[in-house]
Amino acid sequence: MAWRIGVDSGGTFTDVCVFNDATGEVVIWKVSSTPDDPSRGITQGVEEGLQRVEGAAADVSFLGHGTTVATNALIQGRGVRTGLITTEGFRDLLEIGRQKRPDLYDLQADKPETLVTRDLRIGVSERVLADGRVETALDEAAFRAAVARLKDEGVRSVAVCFLYSFLNAAHEEAAARILAEEFPEAFAAVSHRIAPEFREFERLSTTVVNAYLGPVMHVYVQALKRKIAGLGIAVAPQLTQSNGGVIGFDTAAELPVRTVLSGPSTGVVAAQALGRMTGINNLITFDMGGTSSDVALLTDGRCRVVNEAVVHGYPLKTPMLDIHTVGAGGGSIAYVDSGGHLKVGPRSAGANPGPACYGLGNEEPTVTDANVLLQTQNPEYLLNGRMKIDQSLSRAAVARLADKLGMGVLETASGILDIVTANMAKAIRVISVQRGYDPRDYALVAFGGAGPVHAARLARELGMKRILIPRTPGVLCALGLLMTDLRTDFSATQMIRHDDATPASVGETYAALAAQADAWFAQEGIAPEARRIERSVDVRYAGQNYEIPVTLPEGPVAQASLDALHQGFLDAHRQLYGFIAENEPVQFVTFRLSAIGLVDKATFPPQEDAGPDAGAAVTGKRDVWMVEAGGFIPATLYNRDLLRPGNRIEGPAIIDQMDTTTVLPPGLVATVDPYLNLILESR
Repeated sequence: MAWRIGVDSGGTFTDVCVFNDATGEVVIWKVSSTPDDPSRGITQGVEEGLQRVEGAAADVSFLGHGTTVATNALIQGRGVRTGLITTEGFRDLLEIGRQKRPDLYDLQADKPETLVTRDLRIGVSERVLADGRVETALDEAAFRAAVARLKDEGVRSVAVCFLYSFLNAAHEEAAARILAEEFPEAFAAVSHRIAPEFREFERLSTTVVNAYLGPVMHVYVQALKRKIAGLGIAVAPQLTQSNGGVIGFDTAAELPVRTVLSGPSTGVVAAQALGRMTGINNLITFDMGGTSSDVALLTDGRCRVVNEAVVHGYPLKTPMLDIHTVGAGGGSIAYVDSGGHLKVGPRSAGANPGPACYGLGNEEPTVTDANVLLQTQNPEYLLNGRMKIDQSLSRAAVARLADKLGMGVLETASGILDIVTANMAKAIRVISVQRGYDPRDYALVAFGGAGPVHAARLARELGMKRILIPRTPGVLCALGLLMTDLRTDFSATQMIRHDDATPASVGETYAALAAQADAWFAQEGIAPEARRIERSVDVRYAGQNYEIPVTLPEGPVAQASLDALHQGFLDAHRQLYGFIAENEPVQFVTFRLSAIGLVDKATFPPQEDAGPDAGAAVTGKRDVWMVEAGGFIPATLYNRDLLRPGNRIEGPAIIDQMDTTTVLPPGLVATVDPYLNLILESR
């Protein structure tokens, strides 16, 4: 008997999913996160999860982990003292950036803190030109002196980023060799290994972020590896990347910048699997946890992968699923701003002290407190009774806020939910309406501990007609770890006009990328039959400043492939911007190759229809505030574990399970599908 385990470490809870390869049994578990040492909560969750299934650690065949360690270290400024060595005259590029004001009309907008102070940024003599030719050789003596200076300054990490190293990496390769000789104890981040692409500022920023986070991630993964081994688990653990694939812990320690969206990415992977399972291919994912909400758009069953994003003000050039995040979670704090208006988030009560109802000292009202007060969530306990809560503390916290606003307590609680819903709807419009997609053409997949609680309100706000609640929504990110593959990405920038590109030149570029992929496959021990390659090209009109990724057809590169790239770009440009520029030259910019190692995944066979009667799952009734009714109305309570395929439930109803609560207002009907998902639709 072999067990596959997925663990997602969030800001409030650590989620565990244990899957039996032989029987298909799925057991889920949640423990409180331990922000002071996330590895402690992870090992506790894994140990307790195995105890629940009476499984032996030696029988674990896979352990996947999604983490927010890198993200939190970046947001909270908890990286290490970092030095930067770059081309002479360009050390201030890190602060100058592109001289843009992201918030043009915000006079109080603060720039993110520069991760390397000016005294630790050193320029050395070297120069590679825009065509890759060396104009000035690297001054190795000056580079050694720079390394010695940074060593004396007590830095723990060194970033190296020279101009145009993505075209000619000879100087950076020499720099890496010297760093290893002169300062072997330092973490080294060299730009051509991290982001071998054009746009100097973004490549520099990515390299510096990687250096800043490297030692933090290294310490974390080494400690977690020891604790996992201490449980008796012999299999090498894997960690999720922002692109939805997994990599080994050692690779993650070297490239932490690839894990900044580690946690939410696996939820999207699981949603893609749900789309294939249910046949619903156009989905908008809504992952609401304790601290934030993450949303993504899946068209034809796939989420777009972007190659550049801004995380907490820092531009990053690394492949990641196109996920948009807002500070709207169950722990988001409601308050009155300086203008006397009610606001919610992004500040969060987190896991400790958590919402007021936890009784751990927080007296500010949160979204969870509003739900507990309105009884859309159980007013006495969470996690099927394992975690007691106090509704009177929620009432007192919301009442203090209501007094400031001059409103009723219940009215204020409902207002908190209205505002957090508006915040989440705005995030969904960013990834849909603003990109030419109508959310009404999509189904909403709600997961995370708080997603199903708010799904009906959010769908109504957006005019969406169908909601999909997965079988285990509160731990879907952990389940997604059991549905993903090993993956890494390679890229090469070579700017070629479509008219000048030839199958031979493009084929040569991809041959070089494929050689890197083959080396990675061999390093990871991936069998030839489990290897898969995906190729794409970033394309733009010549002179544009932004590219659109376009998939390159499978097979040998031929003229038909290049023509398909050209047409794919025109179609994508029309979708995104509403027009195409006739007769404007099209330029291929960056060629990309994703190497995927296919692994066995958790699968769920359909179950037989049991008919529409859900009476066996009824556990009682509770008065619940429903905005559709304008107040409290009796709602039938159901135990989701007792629901069977074909069962039908009409709102108002509350469907409880260990990891979340699904709110079914009047006018909605929930049907259990053959895979035990809930499909919510209008009556």
